[in-house]
Formats: sequence, C-alpha cells, structure tokens
Amino acid sequence: MLYELFKYLDQLNIPGAGLFHYITFRSSCAIILSLILSTVIGKKIIKKLQRQQIGEEIRNLGLEGQLQKKGTPTMGGIIILFSIIIPTLLFAKLNNIYVILMLVTTIWLGCIGFLDDYIKVFKKNKDGLKGKYKVLGQVGLGLIIGLTLFLNDDVVIRERVNSSEKGIITRISNDGFNSEQTKEYKVKDIKSTQTTIPFFKNNVFKYSWFTSWAGKYSNILTWILFIVVVVIIVTSVSNGANLTDGLDGLAAGSSSIIGVTLIILAYVSGNMVFADYLKIMYIPHSGELVVYGAAFIGATVGFLWYNSYPAQVFMGDTGSLSLGGIIAVFAIIIHKELLIPILCGIFLMENLSVVMQVTYFKYTKKRYGEGKRIFLMSPIHHHFQKKGIPEAKIVTRFWIIGIVLAVLTIITLKIR
Repeated sequence: MLYELFKYLDQLNIPGAGLFHYITFRSSCAIILSLILSTVIGKKIIKKLQRQQIGEEIRNLGLEGQLQKKGTPTMGGIIILFSIIIPTLLFAKLNNIYVILMLVTTIWLGCIGFLDDYIKVFKKNKDGLKGKYKVLGQVGLGLIIGLTLFLNDDVVIRERVNSSEKGIITRISNDGFNSEQTKEYKVKDIKSTQTTIPFFKNNVFKYSWFTSWAGKYSNILTWILFIVVVVIIVTSVSNGANLTDGLDGLAAGSSSIIGVTLIILAYVSGNMVFADYLKIMYIPHSGELVVYGAAFIGATVGFLWYNSYPAQVFMGDTGSLSLGGIIAVFAIIIHKELLIPILCGIFLMENLSVVMQVTYFKYTKKRYGEGKRIFLMSPIHHHFQKKGIPEAKIVTRFWIIGIVLAVLTIITLKIR
C-alpha cells in the first residue's frame, strides 16, 4: 500500500519518497514494524487470551516442568500472523505474484491451525481437527502454489543465451560488484521447474529428466511431477514445524534462523548482479520476498519475547502449521527446495524421530508381541527431556544446530 503512495509522491519530487524504491529500506521498515506489533500488540493479545481462559490442556507425560505449563494461553500464533501480514501489506509490492502467494500461504494455513486450536480449546476436544482434514488443507495449498507457478506468466527464470538465439540485451558488471566494468549479455525468460542441487558444480536439477520419455507430453508431465513434489514438501515441512513446537521457544527460534537464511537466498536470487556473480538462477521479481521475509523474522523474534522459557504463551497450531508452510513455499518459489533437508534439519529430525519410533514400535510388536522404542519418547526433543536435560538447554542447543545448518545452506552457494 505505502509503496504505491510513495511512488506517487516520488513523481511529485517529494524529498525522501524515493527510498521506498529500495528493497533494503522497505525490509528494514517491515522488520521494525513486525517487532513492534509482536511485542506491543502481542502483550494485549495474551491478556485477552487469558481473560477468555484459552489455556493449554496438558497431558501428564512425566516430563520435568510439564504440569507447570497448564493454563498457559495458546493460539498465540495469531500474534505471528498479524505481525507478518500487516507489515507485508504496508511495505511490499502487492501486485507481486510471489508476495501474493506468501500471503495466501500465511492466511490459509493460519485458518487451518486456528480451526484446530479452536476445536481443542472451545470444543474441549483434545484431538482437535481430524488429521485427514489438516492434510487435505495442506494438499489444497500445495495444489494452489504449484498450479500458480505453472500458469502465471510472471513466474520465470532469466537465463543467458547464445548470441545467435533470440533474447533481450541486458548489462551487468563483470565482477558482480564494480559498476564501472560492465558487459552486455543476451538473456531470455523461461518457464522452468529446475532447482538447485547443493554441493555439485553443475548444480541444476531438472524435473524433466524423469519425464523425457514422454515426448510431446513431457512438459505437462514435468509440471504435474513438480506440483506433486510441492504438495509433499508443503505437507512435510508444515507438519515438521508442528512437531517441533513442543518446547518453549523451539519452533519460533528455529523458524527465525531459517527465515534469515531464506531472505539471503531470496535477495541474491532476485538480484541480477549477485546471481551472475554466484552463478545461480536469477528469478526476476523474487527480491520482493525479502520484505515478506523481514516481517517473518520480526514476527518470530518478537514472539520469542513471550514464548521463550518459561513461556507466557504458546503459538498452537495457528502458528506452527503456518511457520512450516511459509518456509516450504518460500523455498519452492526461489527454487531452493532441495536445500530444505539441510536448512530445515531440525524439522526433519523431529519428523524422522516420530516416524522411526512409530514404525519400530509396530514392527517389534508384530514380530515379538511387545512393542519396543528407539527413543525414550518422541519427538526427539522429548527424548532429551526424559534424559534429564533442562528444557532451556535443549532449546538453546537445537538453535545452535539450526545456525550451523543455516550457515551450511548459505555456503552451498559457493561450495560445489
């Protein structure tokens, strides 16, 4: 909203209005506003939740400090959602297809999570929304994202072409930094599902490799395969974030670390100079995601003010489902979905620990008549709690692991 206003003011030569042309300035405004919203307004929302007696129902699992959390307000994910949406609406370009997709993701999964929390809290049904309906909602979002990326003409990758091929002429600096040394390149925009493979020199992965046998139907089959992958990623990462939300500050802190990494990747992918220098895909208009990402970071960090140990509020599924879905869609849009297992290693570890625990328990029960467990308890953060490690220390150590994984994700840009 404000972008269009200041664009008009800049045309009237109003001093300072031109600052809104810069993504870095608008991102700074977004992160500051989201921090203010999540801390100041967040306090009022927490008080309202307390007055409504929207408290967490705690099952006694024998974990240290668990029963003390009974009655702590939940559904605090509302704070995160408002703190993301409002700055994005104010500072981002609202005609940008990538920003629109991120807003749809935020609201869509926020509504699913809110419905789940509502059933748990107000309907007193501890199971909440049935799992099949959650998955159906996640699959629906994945289909919307995949089909939009396929059908929208603004979703392209810009590549260099040979001088003999048809394309447009553009100029960028030779070394990626020195604007005085420029070179002309011929480029063209293409619709492509290609993505980045980490640690390989020729690091482009193409889904079309699996459908080349289909001849003239290869392109449509490639996009169908891509959409299926999008659905799987959105569902998996969203559920992974949901499982991670079991200790004070764990999901919010891990998500903020991932968010910082994603905006770095979005910035270099949406900037022709840096994309050429790093030899990565240049995705026109994706730099606008930095504004959204800044709001995301501000919202999660601000939420930590109240969610850090001992938590004054829990995000509930309203927040955790949204965080995972946002991260998944963001990575898909900038063609970095194959980096998710590294970047979201904490979510992956939580997911795998549950799958391994359940699978092994069923297998041993069927074979030996008695179920056995790999971990003392799953998800894996509860395993460490059972071992007597204090909650705050577990969360801090998981954050450290998340930072290491984030750094590793960034350096994949150069290590090939």
